[in-house]
Amino acid sequence: MTESLDPRRRAVLRAVVDRMIPADDLPSGWDAGVGGFIDGMLRRDDVPWRDRLLTGLDALDGSSGGFAELAADEQDALLRRGDDPAGFVDLVAALCAQGYYGEGTDRTRRSLGYAILPAGASWPAPEPAASPTIALDGLRDRYDCVVVGAGAGGGIAAQVLAESGLTVLLVERGAALSSRDLPLDPLRSERSPTGYPTRTGPSPTGDPRVVESSAGDAIVYGPDLRWSANAFAVGGGTRVYGAQAWRFAPDDFRMASVYGTPEGSSLADWPIGYDDLEPWYDRCEWEYGVSGDTEGVRSAGPRRRGYPMPPLPDTVGTATLRRGAAALGLTTSSVPLLINSEPFDGRAACVRCGACVGFACHAGAKNGAHNTAIPRALATGRCDLLPLVQAERLLLDDSGAVVGVALASAEGGRVQRREVRAGRIVVAAGAIETARLLLNSTGPGASRGVGNDHDQVGRNLQAHVYAGSIGFFSDVVQDSLGPGPNIATNDFRHANAGIVGGGMIANDFVPTPLNVWDTLTALGVLPRWGADTKRGMRELWPRMLMVFGPVQEVPNPDSRVEVDAEVTDRFGVPVARLSGDIRAEDRQAAALLADRAADWLTASGAERVVRMDASDRPAGPSGGQHQAGTCRMGDDPASSVTDSWGRVWGHPELLIADGSVHVTNGGVNPVLTIMALAYRNSTRFAQDAVADPVMSPA
Repeated sequence: MTESLDPRRRAVLRAVVDRMIPADDLPSGWDAGVGGFIDGMLRRDDVPWRDRLLTGLDALDGSSGGFAELAADEQDALLRRGDDPAGFVDLVAALCAQGYYGEGTDRTRRSLGYAILPAGASWPAPEPAASPTIALDGLRDRYDCVVVGAGAGGGIAAQVLAESGLTVLLVERGAALSSRDLPLDPLRSERSPTGYPTRTGPSPTGDPRVVESSAGDAIVYGPDLRWSANAFAVGGGTRVYGAQAWRFAPDDFRMASVYGTPEGSSLADWPIGYDDLEPWYDRCEWEYGVSGDTEGVRSAGPRRRGYPMPPLPDTVGTATLRRGAAALGLTTSSVPLLINSEPFDGRAACVRCGACVGFACHAGAKNGAHNTAIPRALATGRCDLLPLVQAERLLLDDSGAVVGVALASAEGGRVQRREVRAGRIVVAAGAIETARLLLNSTGPGASRGVGNDHDQVGRNLQAHVYAGSIGFFSDVVQDSLGPGPNIATNDFRHANAGIVGGGMIANDFVPTPLNVWDTLTALGVLPRWGADTKRGMRELWPRMLMVFGPVQEVPNPDSRVEVDAEVTDRFGVPVARLSGDIRAEDRQAAALLADRAADWLTASGAERVVRMDASDRPAGPSGGQHQAGTCRMGDDPASSVTDSWGRVWGHPELLIADGSVHVTNGGVNPVLTIMALAYRNSTRFAQDAVADPVMSPA
């Protein structure tokens, strides 16, 4: 696409942009480059709003008799008249924000106090990718093990199995990306509000999902939040996550015993407890590298030692919140992070940039599967890494045993397929895609999908609703030094009167200016455009603190993943169908966390507080943040998919190694629990494989 703006449309657009971001002591939006940004976007092939923009420009110019020639107050009146059925004004306001606060110059960002790289800091050498070691047409016919999904769980499973002497094929749907491949682009980060495709996102055209709602079924694609995306890349979500490394508390494993089972829910205890995972939590923290301080975490279980690195330094906002916590009598702690506060295991220390969560770490200081477990697996010489390949289904023999995986690739526009046999299979594709793979794998003894004899595969889809508050202060409380979260309270994870569970709350990651614009305009704190918005952004961004946390959701058996035979992906495979909703208990817990965050901010000196709970959350399943639960572990095949070691009931050759097996998902980020379970369960899986005379290492 090479279409640009003709002179007349350009004149109208310039006038609109300069009313939305007028000149003051800083240049207008047009002079700051917004016009060039929009013009460049119009030249792309993947812009969904082109026709709406061009039609809106023509309509505005025609109805005004020449918009560019009007006085500024007349232009403002036309833009504010409210007669905008196509959403043209909102569209241009969003494009102005994207061009000014997202694509904008360092001067634009620094006018707020925001900088991606702190003054005096520099990036170390670029972090390399974990290079592919094999192509689809070069695969062996048989491996000891195939691991599907190279994220937090799959990477660890590949490491453990390969280090046990087994040959391993590690298959990843996404690409092997270096930090150079993942630029610090606020418009296309995993936390961007723009809806543009990302390098670690699903295909915006070839990978739909179906989402049920009261308004009917909707077919959605990756940029749509309802798709509930996980990052697709070697390293999975650990490539771009915020890296909070919390342990689940002992009570997180026995929620039904502590709270009872709410009517209509599927709340249950885990078949294992905290003590079963403690050694594996410890291994994760010391083998991957966690920075933090173990003091001050109420409800924490016992541990054998502290963290290998101290916490990252405080920020201006940390001191502010610490004073408020003391006034309220809150117990606080640092936030444990899989981020190096000092050089660790050959990787650099954090440079404290302002682009962390949703971005790849250009300092190489964020510890994930891509730079720890997977390189260790490859170093054995027994692990082949195969990216950009999708598992279509599991292969079954006549007895119903899982004996391999059917793979497909569409690189270069040509579909290639290959079947690979293996004595053991590990599935770690994320709670939605893992369930989808099992449900699409029918055959002898598995007419409803592998492991689905009791209609449990795909049920209990849960993730994390987030809740909290934003506080606005008279003094500067945001210094743009990342990662951001370094003070938390765990006082509300349990023992909240009338609430099932609860959650941790902490100060949030350094917010990008574009995300702040999106949040504050959506909440009505700022208008979407105009001089007040430009001035308000400069005044509020450095004077706001966000305190948020994840709600421990109550599992709902009707929130689930199924497959839709009528809607298929680019390979013709039935896609995931998502249905259900969060429960009333989750909304109550979200309101509690928002209230407690508001109390904390107020006690810290905030002059205004805006709550953000789940009251206006649209109905629909929760799967976008930390999806889990669709192949839960248990002691009874009638109510679970795997046993207490993550092995699918009736299939000792098949292991699930991601958040799918979580019975409940904790009131904290679950990645450390995914990792600990992967170490524990794949170690047993490897031991069984090596001991099996049929499975002697190749």
